[in-house]
Amino acid sequence: MDIGLTLPSFVRGADRAVILEWCRRVDEGPFSSVSVGERIAYPSHELVTTLAFAAAATERVRIVSTVAVLPIHDPVRFAKQMATIDVLSGGRLTVGVGVGGRDQDYEALGVPFGRRFARLDEQVAVMQRVWSGEPVVEGLPPIGPAPVQPGGPPLLTASMGPKSLARSARWAAGLAGWDLGPDPAGVDATFRRAEEAWVDADRDERPWLSTSSWFALGDDATDRLFEYAYQYLSTFGDSAARAMAALCRLSDPGALRETLAALTETGCNEVVLVPTTTDIAELDRLIAAVG
Repeated sequence: MDIGLTLPSFVRGADRAVILEWCRRVDEGPFSSVSVGERIAYPSHELVTTLAFAAAATERVRIVSTVAVLPIHDPVRFAKQMATIDVLSGGRLTVGVGVGGRDQDYEALGVPFGRRFARLDEQVAVMQRVWSGEPVVEGLPPIGPAPVQPGGPPLLTASMGPKSLARSARWAAGLAGWDLGPDPAGVDATFRRAEEAWVDADRDERPWLSTSSWFALGDDATDRLFEYAYQYLSTFGDSAARAMAALCRLSDPGALRETLAALTETGCNEVVLVPTTTDIAELDRLIAAVG
C-alpha cells in the first residue's frame, strides 16, 4: 500500500517557502503522491494554481487533486488546465473529482448548488472529449494541449454512495475516498461497494482504491488534530463539528501504524495523509512512525 501526502495548503501561514519545502521533501521521501484539495469559501490556496506549483516543484511523485469540486468549474477550461498540468508534470497528474459538501463554495462563485451530481457526470464527458481531441463546439478546432497520458489523466471519484458510485463507475479509474477516523471497517465496506459498482458497469479492471484522513504527530498532536478538524468542520455547527472532530484518531505513532496495517488488509492501494501543520518536522515524525 502506498502513502501519499496532501500539501498543507489549507493551514494558515502556508507561504511559498513552506509549500516548496513540503513538495521537495515529499518528492525525496518514501511517498507516492502529493495532493491538493479544494475549497473556495476558506483561507486555502487555490487548487489549480497549487497543482501547477507542485508539478514544477517535484520530479517523481504523482500530482493529485483530492478533490476538485467539479460543478463549480467550467469543464472546458478545467480540462485545458488539467491537460496543461499533465504536460508540464510529464504525465504525472491524477484528477480526483467530486461535488463537495458545502453550498458556501457554490454561493461564493454564484454557481447553482442544484443538480450538482448530474452536472458532474455531464462535465466529465465534456472533459474526456477535450482530452481525446474532439471538438466541443461544432466548427471550432479541438482544444489543446494533448495530455501526455492517452485519453487524459486518470479520473478518481469522491462519490461513495451507491447511486453515485454506480454513475461514476462508468468513467472513473477508481475511488478517492475520505474517512475521519479512518475506520478500517467502514473503508472496507466502501471499497467493496466500489468493486461491485465496477462489476455492474461491466468494467474489466479493478478500481483504484484510496482513502484520506487528517493526521498529527508530536507533543501537541491530539489537541492539534481535534482543533484543526473542529475549525474546518465548524460550518456544520458547533455540536456536529465537535462530534466529527472527536472521530479523528491519527494522533500518535501507534494509532497510525495500527490503522495503516488494517487499511492494507482492505486492499487499499493508497492512503493519503493530510497534515494539520506547516512544520516540516511533521514529515520526519511521519517517516519515523511508519518506517
